[in-house]
Amino acid sequence: MKKYLAASIAAGVIATSLIFATSAFAALSTGAQAPDFTAQASLAGKDFTFSLKEALKKGPVVVYFYPSAYTGGCDIEAHTFASQKGKFDAAGATIIGVSEDSIKRLNTFSSDPNYCAGKFPVASDADGSIASSFNLKTEGAQAGAKDVRGVAIDHGFIERTTFVIGADGKIVATLSSEADHLHPEDHVKKSLAIVQQLKTGKAP
Repeated sequence: MKKYLAASIAAGVIATSLIFATSAFAALSTGAQAPDFTAQASLAGKDFTFSLKEALKKGPVVVYFYPSAYTGGCDIEAHTFASQKGKFDAAGATIIGVSEDSIKRLNTFSSDPNYCAGKFPVASDADGSIASSFNLKTEGAQAGAKDVRGVAIDHGFIERTTFVIGADGKIVATLSSEADHLHPEDHVKKSLAIVQQLKTGKAP
C-alpha cells in the first residue's frame, strides 16, 4: 500500500510538473496585448530595422514564427506567403517572419525567388527573446543539422506559430502547428482569411 501511495504521489508530482512546463510555454492567446519588438530584418536581401509598433500604424500585422530558413516546412510556408502577398496587401496587412536564423542567412532567404522572393521581410531573433516574449518554445541547436542546401544550421528552432495582431496591438488569433495540428500552408490560408475578415469589419 505504501509503495502504491508513493508511486501515486510521484506520478502526481510528475504530472503537475508537466502541466506547469506546458503552461509556462503556452503561446499568447486571443485578446492578449502583443509584445512590442524591433528586430534586424531582411527584405529582398537588404537588412533594416523592423518595428512592430510602426507596422501596426498601417493596419494588422501577421507575425509568423518558424524554425529555420531552408528547411522543408519553412520553405513551403515562405513560398506560400510570398505567393499570397498581394491578397494580404489588399487586406491592409503586413507580414513578418521571425526565426533564430542569422541576418546573413536571412539576406539570402529573403531574396530567394523560390521562397520569400523579395515579397515580405523576415527578422532575426538570434537570442530567442522575441519568441520568449510571445511565450513560444524553442529547441537548442541540433548537432549535425543541415539545411536543404547542405549548410550547417547552428541556431535554435522556434515552434511554428502565427499571430494575427490587430491595428490596436491586440492578438486576434494564434495559430499553432503543435496545438492546432496545422500544416505550414494552413498558417497562410487561415491568417489571410482572418485579415480579410478584419478588412470587412467582421470579427474572425
